[in-house]
Amino acid sequence: MELQTLTYLVVGFTFSIYIGIAIWSRAGSTKEFYVAGGGIHPVANGMATAADWMSAASFIGMAGLIAYMGYGGSVFLMGWTGGFVILALLLAPYLRKYGKFTVPEFIGDRFYSRTARAVAVLCLIICSTTYVIGQMKGIGVAFSRFLEVDYNVGLLIGMCIVFFYAVLGGMKGITYTQIAQYCVLILAYTIPAIFISLQLTGNPIPQLGLGSTLVGTDTYLLDKLDQMVMDIGFNEYTTDVRLSGLNMFAYTASLMIGTAGLPHVIIRFFTVPRVRDARSSAGWALVFIAILYTTAPAVAGMARLNLMQTIEPAPGQYLQYEDRPQWFRNWETTGLLEFEDKNNDGEMYYSADPQTNELVTVDLDIIVLANPEIAQLPNWVIALVAAGGLAAALSTAAGLLLAISSAISHDLLKGMIRPGISEKNELRASRIAMAAAIVGAGYLGFNPPDFAAGTVALAFGLAASSIFPVLMMGIFSSRVNKEGAIAGMLAGLGVTLFYVFQHKGIMFVESTAFLGDTPENWFLGIEPNAFGAVGALVNFAVAFGVSAVTQAPPAEVRELVQHIRVPAGAEAALDH
Repeated sequence: MELQTLTYLVVGFTFSIYIGIAIWSRAGSTKEFYVAGGGIHPVANGMATAADWMSAASFIGMAGLIAYMGYGGSVFLMGWTGGFVILALLLAPYLRKYGKFTVPEFIGDRFYSRTARAVAVLCLIICSTTYVIGQMKGIGVAFSRFLEVDYNVGLLIGMCIVFFYAVLGGMKGITYTQIAQYCVLILAYTIPAIFISLQLTGNPIPQLGLGSTLVGTDTYLLDKLDQMVMDIGFNEYTTDVRLSGLNMFAYTASLMIGTAGLPHVIIRFFTVPRVRDARSSAGWALVFIAILYTTAPAVAGMARLNLMQTIEPAPGQYLQYEDRPQWFRNWETTGLLEFEDKNNDGEMYYSADPQTNELVTVDLDIIVLANPEIAQLPNWVIALVAAGGLAAALSTAAGLLLAISSAISHDLLKGMIRPGISEKNELRASRIAMAAAIVGAGYLGFNPPDFAAGTVALAFGLAASSIFPVLMMGIFSSRVNKEGAIAGMLAGLGVTLFYVFQHKGIMFVESTAFLGDTPENWFLGIEPNAFGAVGALVNFAVAFGVSAVTQAPPAEVRELVQHIRVPAGAEAALDH
């Protein structure tokens, strides 16, 4: 069957499943809209959390980054998975025990301040909006390539799908839809990886294939890749660090604590029945995430090897532009793959030096999506990858939009503006806020600001520097007060934004860049995307410092902190 027809059928089938689930799981109360009624099984919640977490950045972008950065790309694997360990051990069970609907609600109650709640809402909206832009872009790119429609048309279709199941079902509809989306995206990611691993190494397990020898030779795949990238001027694939060891550490730490501080992930742990289920959910989420994250290095390495061998079939022999394969022609039309013939000899050459020879420019976001075409896999596999990419972007976009709409309807409207609003009217306001959030996200998808289009890592840095520290201090310190929490959040967020916006060379921002935009001018050589860890330290320092010179929290707040931390069984024993 023709690829486009097959893609329409596969994508259309998955979309019909999402819509059917939304109709079946329509939310009838605010509790169902915000936390799916609080009765989701931990295994199901773990799967939904994995889909919520594995965005277009994980499905589409991560393997591309690893393919380009090699060993340096391990910061994403360690940071994004390590963050779930922190979340499972230090945040999820305590926040679930507290039993509220949103992160700002916990912050407002713990720090006995509507201002603290409002600042938390501001931080949440900034982090989530920055993150959701990348998802909307991923939706548009996937649609434009595989369904052969204009980017704007593809984005509009994606908005309509999210609008239907998110506005109708809220967290309840999103949860069950995300379970279906996880199944789609994980099959779409692993099946092509299995095919390609078999082609290259004869091993059907990609994780093992990456360390195996190539079919018919005694050469290991990674040794071959190292030699190929070094021959054309790149650093060795398997050992090249990301700028410096300190930068690698800061980047990993920023992604870890940013993951633990992302509101759309945290809110998922409010949907389970009991405290221990929150910890169990995080464990199951790690299992489901690990299937993709342990496969990603294999996808990255094999994709880069295939791409380079396509352009350079044998050492010193380069592909003629007129003989370029069909996959190359397909992706050229998107503008994400380009060839510039600098010496007009018609030969395609992939080089680390952009100033010499012919230059093939590859957008990192196409690595996963183009991989099955490069390997000449069957059309149904390519169609499945298209559906998987859309599932990843849609699932995370829905979670982010719910976090934004909940902050507006529950924290701002009910919590601060109209505390006496009825549940029916709050539910209506939640749906209106969700619709408005989708329209706003769509607008930013159509007109992405440069600073957010550059990387979603910014969202993690902002969450790391603003939300994560205040949650940790709210749970584990009875001395931090409202003044400290507010000052800490503003200081952490402010210093991170300030640092990022002054380095236009990384974040693509038109600014004066008076701090300088080269590594020599960075603070201790730490790049802007890794600065969230430093912002978190600033947050902690300011919060503790301000709290030390201001009045201690009231006694009932200190008792609340103790109550959150004491296990339920021990608490019952103490009562007797």
